[in-house]
Amino acid sequence: MTHDITAHPRQLSLMPAADQAQLDDYMATIVGYRKSGLSLNHIIGCPLDCGYCVRHFWGNFDVKTPQLLTSTDEAVRMLVGHHAFQPHVTPLQLLNKATDPFLPGVKPHLFEVLRTLDHAGYTNHVLIITRFSVTSADMTALDELRHLKVTLLLTYSGITDDRIEPIARSRITTRSIHIAATHPRRRTKVILYWRPIVPGWNDSPATMAHVLDVGRYADALVFTGLYHKKENATYLTDLGVTLPYGAGEYHRRKTMAADLDTRVVAAWRASGISTPLFRKTSCGVTYAHDDPDYNGHWGVRELCDICPAAQRHRCATAHRQPTDQDVRNVLDQFGYQSQFTVDDGHVWTHGLGEQRRYALQHTLRYQIWEIDQPHALHAHGRSLTGNQLPPDQQQDFVRIRDTFTQQVVTTDD
Repeated sequence: MTHDITAHPRQLSLMPAADQAQLDDYMATIVGYRKSGLSLNHIIGCPLDCGYCVRHFWGNFDVKTPQLLTSTDEAVRMLVGHHAFQPHVTPLQLLNKATDPFLPGVKPHLFEVLRTLDHAGYTNHVLIITRFSVTSADMTALDELRHLKVTLLLTYSGITDDRIEPIARSRITTRSIHIAATHPRRRTKVILYWRPIVPGWNDSPATMAHVLDVGRYADALVFTGLYHKKENATYLTDLGVTLPYGAGEYHRRKTMAADLDTRVVAAWRASGISTPLFRKTSCGVTYAHDDPDYNGHWGVRELCDICPAAQRHRCATAHRQPTDQDVRNVLDQFGYQSQFTVDDGHVWTHGLGEQRRYALQHTLRYQIWEIDQPHALHAHGRSLTGNQLPPDQQQDFVRIRDTFTQQVVTTDD
């Protein structure tokens, strides 16, 4: 069922405490860390009905009317008071987990957050992800911000099946991309967020060519695959949608096979557009602002073969392997504890969890990996579906685990 967006309130109410108490812990968390930044999510509820929405995973997909978990003033205080927030350093994401920030009732809160942070003089990167209506007035207001490095990421997949994307019936997203990308801008950057790319849904040559043409005037394009998990798979199957992946291919990471990656890159090269293409969000964002990647992806060099030469130079110049003492200092700074081993391009840790690892990563500007969730060479941080773990890398993982085991023995002794 598709919900009428225009019927939803332009002024949001506070979710009753009893309802908040029933939320999944993840959905109830107002400030939390994600790979692209420290994320503020004090509004829950979205009527767009995207079939692959991650809200399926936490039992929140049926909440269609946006509601506040707390006031926006308090949410901003929580954000800048978070133990991992560092002025001018920590990348930020706004309202990216449980709603769309440009929905009519949500947008005033988005701009309130932006203006409050900007008035404080913060120069942090701020990522705003939307697939809804962005106007020229919105772009003017964004560009009036004086300090924040704002990037607008407009999600567009080219999917035409409205069972998967009900918004596909309209031209809302393509109009927004055109308005945002062609609007006179001094500071605000615009990225076409090409996702999810899924075999059989939107991977035909014609569809790829169309999406690339839509992104012709953007500052960058970033592409990625599908979060394939049981919850959204069940929902889509019940709608009669054919899924390209099976139950044995549920993963914590997004799915994009090596051959699909190759075809996307080939389509981009054949398109003739000058807009650069990136595999990682932070790569596209920092390129647009002439900054080196804050996630330290230069340590995963196979990602970088499609990056512009100027961006490769920025990242290479800024890339510095931390010393053991550097890592200890940052662990102490945040009050975290973990065994660690500094390796070529990344630091191995154990048991920190994603949120803590990303706080370290954005401080050191160097990849922080979990020993139990290693990254496979050339899979680019994606699932192993359609990718392979090279034998020599498997041996290296064994070596690292042995190193951690030895550290434990030595410590116990």
